[in-house]
Amino acid sequence: MQHLHQLLAIENSELAKLLKFSLHGLEATLNQARTELPLDPGAEICAELLQEIHNLLQPKPDDIPETITLPSELKLIHLRDAFNADTELKLYLGNSPLQSQTDGELWNEIHRKLLRIPENLAITWRQKALDLAQEIGATADNVHLIKLPFSRDEIIYPGLNGTVKAKGLCLSEKALFNCGIDPNAGSQEVYLFAGFVHLLRKLIDIDPELHHALKSVFSFDVINLQSKPEQRTQYIDTLGDRLHRIQKVEENLDPLLTLRAGIDIDEAIHSLIFVPPAERYSWWGKLQQESRRILKKMAQKAISAGHDVRIRQLSGIYADICHLSKDDLQLDCGGIPGEVLTCLRVYTRINQQEFPGRVIFRSLK
Repeated sequence: MQHLHQLLAIENSELAKLLKFSLHGLEATLNQARTELPLDPGAEICAELLQEIHNLLQPKPDDIPETITLPSELKLIHLRDAFNADTELKLYLGNSPLQSQTDGELWNEIHRKLLRIPENLAITWRQKALDLAQEIGATADNVHLIKLPFSRDEIIYPGLNGTVKAKGLCLSEKALFNCGIDPNAGSQEVYLFAGFVHLLRKLIDIDPELHHALKSVFSFDVINLQSKPEQRTQYIDTLGDRLHRIQKVEENLDPLLTLRAGIDIDEAIHSLIFVPPAERYSWWGKLQQESRRILKKMAQKAISAGHDVRIRQLSGIYADICHLSKDDLQLDCGGIPGEVLTCLRVYTRINQQEFPGRVIFRSLK
């Protein structure tokens, strides 16, 4: 590994560029292979190798160029300052200021944050951001977008062209198909869950503010995925394992087994969060609610097969629902003190047997 580090650190080296491109390709290939072969005897070593490749591709502090564009040189400096000064945004996003050092990064950082706030406020801010960008000669670009795999096509937010260039984001069903997911290979519900798993993997790479609260990976706290790479790997692995399980279980044609596997993968999807958690009527909140709608369809299939099934998403005042949950987590930011911030796992009653849910709630402090 020493010589790999040394070669990657050489500036203006075509060989270094070739090595970097090759490592990115190897990383993508191994990630895809692990998804398709989760039970392979080499899966554990492969995960460790992927972490080594990831570390190789991350620049060390000494490798970062000294000529970084300072915030004061930003063309979109007025946009940055207005965003940082908005007290209403802080209610949903916390007090962390924007970190971007270039205009392209700033455009994307702001729009990623807007995905976590109520949709009406996000619409207002998207227009404000575009107006300020147009003042300095930039225009909205709906063509040059980073395509994220999912079960439908949707522009998440535009990029910029002109005096500032930045790529936006979009959902792409073709990108999901290119991941090896066939919409005709199983049920519509499992196909939709597969879209979630591949989308979340990509979003983890894009957004450094994502955390996880998945109990089977770490049950005592909310963990930032960028600062804890081993937790990042374990969360992604668990997400893939739960998708693989529901794909296998579905082959048994038992709606109850499929439902239970669906509850597990829905929990993994809802356990990818921000601090504070995304507002329920934000883009993120609405996206995750799609997973709950899939669960309802699965529950209905089990009911139609003769099972007594009840699923409840826990919300509202924490004191009113805590008897239905277990191993909950609390935060001292976001939402209203004493209320549930997000439901990580639904409460379920199946044939008179109860299974507790799990939530994150706002402390009363």
